[in-house]
Amino acid sequence: MNKTLKQVTMHTDGSCLGNPGPGGYGIVLNYGKERKELSGGFSLTTNNRMELTAAITGLQALKTRCAVTLYTDSQYLVNAINKGWVKKWQAKGWMRTKSEKALNADLWKELLALCERHDVHFIWIRGHAGHPENERCDRLAVEAAQGQNLPPDKGYMAYKI
Repeated sequence: MNKTLKQVTMHTDGSCLGNPGPGGYGIVLNYGKERKELSGGFSLTTNNRMELTAAITGLQALKTRCAVTLYTDSQYLVNAINKGWVKKWQAKGWMRTKSEKALNADLWKELLALCERHDVHFIWIRGHAGHPENERCDRLAVEAAQGQNLPPDKGYMAYKI
């Protein structure tokens, strides 16, 4: 972790009411004494897309290059980054195997670009285990998924065509 950069702590969570179904994401950003909460949702999406969207939206909210410790309860997100799965999918033209496409390539591309801009360290935490910031992100995500007039997740819809 680059100690010369602003040190930001980010908690993220995604939610989907059905999978697929209406989905939402929640983010809590902390920098020193500053705190910011973000959330949003889509009318039809998946839980994994919302987990990725939370990380992307949180990183996009940072105005300058930062050192980010990102806490998430998504093993999909943490393992794909920390175990190098996403880099392998990218190297193989966004394929998991010779016949199986890697899902959510649109979001993985965005996330990788943001990880080039920021120094991001991904840490998995158990969800629904009483961690206050993770619980807050979960509430934000569920509330967003329950919102009215949610926009479509165009990336998800592109996979279904």
